[in-house]
Amino acid sequence: MHPDDSADQKLTSARPDHRPDDAASTVRTIGRHRAEDRRPRRRPRLASTPARVALATGVTCCLGVGLFAGTRAATGDEEPLRDSLADRAVSAAEADQRASRSYQRGAVPTPTASATVSPSAGTTPPRPRKPARPEPVAGLSQRQMDNAKTIVDVGVELKMPRRALVVAVSTAIQESNLHNLASDRLAESSRYPHQGSGDDHDSVGLFQQRPSSGWGSVRELMQPAYASRAFYQALRKVPGWQDMSVTGAAQAVQRSAYPGAYAKHERRATTVVDALT
Repeated sequence: MHPDDSADQKLTSARPDHRPDDAASTVRTIGRHRAEDRRPRRRPRLASTPARVALATGVTCCLGVGLFAGTRAATGDEEPLRDSLADRAVSAAEADQRASRSYQRGAVPTPTASATVSPSAGTTPPRPRKPARPEPVAGLSQRQMDNAKTIVDVGVELKMPRRALVVAVSTAIQESNLHNLASDRLAESSRYPHQGSGDDHDSVGLFQQRPSSGWGSVRELMQPAYASRAFYQALRKVPGWQDMSVTGAAQAVQRSAYPGAYAKHERRATTVVDALT
């Protein structure tokens, strides 16, 4: 029974089809319709599904506030409340989206220290290494070329002029054909690394130097670097060797029984020195 019904209406079970249009009812009806017909909420454009879920969650949490807003529709402050609710929903969606981005950034694997950097990234590509063994020239084998390199390297180390290098290589070609030879007459010489043997008295090594003549011990003379050094040191002691022919300079050091034999190797020795310097 409605409190506004008359006494006659209170005694009957039938009620009027329409309630009186009192002011309070009118306000409530109008307020309810206005609350239901309010404009759709503004939604931010979101790029991912998690952001939409976050927006829906924020809107759901604000339903209680929305009910309260309906009761205040008659006072004329419906628009500020609606804007406030939309702003809260947007803020909640943005906060969830930022958290989602942070999680995705943390999940991205970082490059390891062993990752290879391409030359385009600013690094300098490694330089190609120079071959440790020189390529043979002038018809020499690799073994002969290696021995020639030892002779030339020692001369460069001693700061000998280029002509001295040609004299030394020409001498070694004539004496041993650029092989480190042991002596068949010295059993000791065969105990050291060698590349064949000869029988010219006690001559050994690349320059066929004789231990009995004071060039050094058998062990020392069987070392190509030592034998080369001994040759250059003896050449330095020859007065005016720089002005001599290759044959004259070589003969002044070696004192060979065939002094003219060195001249025929000068051109070949020159080619070898050019390739090694």
